[in-house]
Amino acid sequence: MTSKREQVLDAVKALVAAALPGADVKRNLAKAERIPPDGLVIVRDGDPGEPEVLLSPLLYVYTHRIPVEVAAYETSSQPRAQVLDEMLGAIGTAVAGDRTLGGLCDFIEAEAPATDDVETAGARAGRWADAAIVAVYGTTDPLN
Repeated sequence: MTSKREQVLDAVKALVAAALPGADVKRNLAKAERIPPDGLVIVRDGDPGEPEVLLSPLLYVYTHRIPVEVAAYETSSQPRAQVLDEMLGAIGTAVAGDRTLGGLCDFIEAEAPATDDVETAGARAGRWADAAIVAVYGTTDPLN
């Protein structure tokens, strides 16, 4: 059986992929050397941190910060900052629309992104954002 941690990570990746159907959504990809035309999103595993332990019944409650990296190029009609902002907005709307990941979590929320330009030799300049989705969930065993 898949651990709760993996279920949450897979659900976050699926949520982001549904929010950005044209983008290439990957998990734990090394920093990309190129950005696909419709954008790139990398969902990283992050660190669930130390759990809050509840007794009777035993439950480990994690506040898991899941890094989400988003990259985009400009289009013929929009500058790269606007394209990136729209991608981040779509992710935010998806998070707001399913705060429990279908009942898998107690609550999820997005953190504000840090953005920067990306220069790649021989390619158009892109824009990159480092954001995070914080998922609060409980499990009866830290390894499951």
